[in-house]
Amino acid sequence: MKNERKNITNNDMFIENLSPMDFNTTVEKLLKEIEEKSWGISHIYDLQKTLAENGKKVLPVKVLSLCHPHHSGRILEKDFERIVSSMMPCRLSVYEKSDGKTYVSRMNSFIVASSFGGIVQEVMTESANHVEEIIEKALAQN
Repeated sequence: MKNERKNITNNDMFIENLSPMDFNTTVEKLLKEIEEKSWGISHIYDLQKTLAENGKKVLPVKVLSLCHPHHSGRILEKDFERIVSSMMPCRLSVYEKSDGKTYVSRMNSFIVASSFGGIVQEVMTESANHVEEIIEKALAQN
C-alpha cells in the first residue's frame, strides 16, 4: 500500500496496517469494499462490547468474518480439503491501540497457503489477494 505502514510480525503469521481514518470510519469503509467486491459478512464480533458485558474494559476491537462463495465452495465441495474449514471464513480485525490510532490486521494467508499446496493453496492465495485489494482500497484516502 502506498504511504501506509505495513507491519508484519516477527513470525510473519499476521499482517497489520495503520489506517489513516478513525475506528468507525475504517470499519464502514471495509464493509463497503467487502460488499462491492461481492464478498459477504457472516458475522461481526464486537469484542469491546462482549468484554464490557463481562466487566472488562478494552479499546475498540471488531472482527469481521467474511466469505466469498466462489472461494469457499471450491474447498468445501471436496471431502479431503474440508479439513481446512476450521480456518474459514476469512477474518479481518479492526482495532485501536493506546496510541489512539486504528489498525487492520489479518492472518498472513499467503504464508499459510504455501504450506498446503494443491487446491487449498490456490484458493487461499486467490482469496488473500482479493482481501488485500479490499483493504488497500478501503484504507486509501480519497
